[in-house]
Amino acid sequence: MNRLKLNGQNYLERGAGILLPVTSLPSPYGIGSFGKEAYAFVDFLEAAGQTYWQVLPLGPTSYGDSPYQSFSAFSGNPYLIDLDLLIQQGLLTQAEVDAFDWGDDPASVDYAKLYENRFQVLHSAFLRSPCQTAPEFAVFCAENRFWLEDYSLYMAVKNYFGGKEWLAWPEDIRLRTEEAVKSYSALLKEEIAFWKFCQYEFFRQWFSLKTYANQKGIRIVGDIPIYVALDSADVWVHGDQFQLDERRRPVRVAGVPPDLFSAAGQLWGNPLYDWDYMEKDQFTWWKNRMAASAKLYDVIRIDHFIGVVNYYSIPAGDDTARNGEWMQGPGEKLLDAIENVLGDARVIAEDLGVVTPAVRGLQQKSGYPGMKLLEYAFDSDGKNGNLPCHYEKNTVVYGGTHDNETLKGFFERQNQSVLWFAHSYLNTRTNHEIPQAVIRAGYASSADLAVFQMQDFLGLDNRARMNTPSTIGGSNWRWRLTKGELTPELAQSMRLLAELYGR
Repeated sequence: MNRLKLNGQNYLERGAGILLPVTSLPSPYGIGSFGKEAYAFVDFLEAAGQTYWQVLPLGPTSYGDSPYQSFSAFSGNPYLIDLDLLIQQGLLTQAEVDAFDWGDDPASVDYAKLYENRFQVLHSAFLRSPCQTAPEFAVFCAENRFWLEDYSLYMAVKNYFGGKEWLAWPEDIRLRTEEAVKSYSALLKEEIAFWKFCQYEFFRQWFSLKTYANQKGIRIVGDIPIYVALDSADVWVHGDQFQLDERRRPVRVAGVPPDLFSAAGQLWGNPLYDWDYMEKDQFTWWKNRMAASAKLYDVIRIDHFIGVVNYYSIPAGDDTARNGEWMQGPGEKLLDAIENVLGDARVIAEDLGVVTPAVRGLQQKSGYPGMKLLEYAFDSDGKNGNLPCHYEKNTVVYGGTHDNETLKGFFERQNQSVLWFAHSYLNTRTNHEIPQAVIRAGYASSADLAVFQMQDFLGLDNRARMNTPSTIGGSNWRWRLTKGELTPELAQSMRLLAELYGR
């Protein structure tokens, strides 16, 4: 199973990367997309000496707008379809697109306005599209039939019932009786075709952008959550793969136990996998998922990797995570199953949290590089494993992830003990110097890959924070770049740093 060496090379080539969600790119239409600003960002990465672009999950989002709670583990977010490219195809006019209100703050995504307006525009494009008679569209539908048919029906039925979760649908279609599936498929035929059109355009635009990035020497790092949302086509269609009762309702749900940061723990609410059933099924669903991800990305970061070894199981219906218990996951059996579908794609194990010897042993045996966070490095002493002096080569170092504060925001609120240790370790004098010194320390480390949020190179405070865990709404998932922030001078300074440390 060990993939640490491929063709005699390290698992990941030494390099540097930027964490920036596609949604955070500039655009005149309320949210980042796969259009010209995405290509301009790739050009910026190349000029800045970067070799990796890490994005957040690309799936369609639901209530709360989190990319980690998606309607499907296989489909793409229609919000990311670039409208200017549809205009160039003759499917929309500029006047039509400009007639909608996309929000008045270019530095923030207004998801309410997107929800109200984006699908109206995409419907107009769909009605003019000749895709349904195009050979390329037929090939796309055939190649993705294993998920596309079910997802498109799911979305059509969801809209038919006013956006309600599938657990609130009439029983016949909720339980997917053969007669109900046939009936709704006929009734919603055009709406089903619309959702297929959205996926066709999404993947066509994404693969064009990915090809451009790869040609520029930029590898795409994609992030996949270990669990899927309860309100998803995956759970509706593949209920046998999850811990559900005979009425298809969750028996146990996911989360993490109470700790120093949360007295009640974290109740995520995702349905848990029925690992015994999955093993008997030869992990088919997971193999399909990883094969699809390996096409989307060059490197796949598995979020909450520790859940492969042991997972926290909470009784469905509980208000907190206090009554959960640790259960054994599939471990090496799952990794062996997905090994043959990854092709040339690499995997990063997000091994943050309660890392037991079993978790560490599986991560090392697989060869998947683990993660270190520099924001966690300065709160104790010189034995802290997040300090760069302790890294092994097969490691990915981050300043912080999408769930963390920006470096500036983080160090603005640390106590004197943390600041003293940071100054001593980083050889800095003023607090203002620390964030850039942290970046330099990550670049100078032996970690094969150093990834920092774009906000940190821009020196932004917590007003640019991407997400605060265990909260919904507010400023979560909203931050965006504005035009002109990525300057040639910034690219040059980043390139010099990357070259200095052999990245």
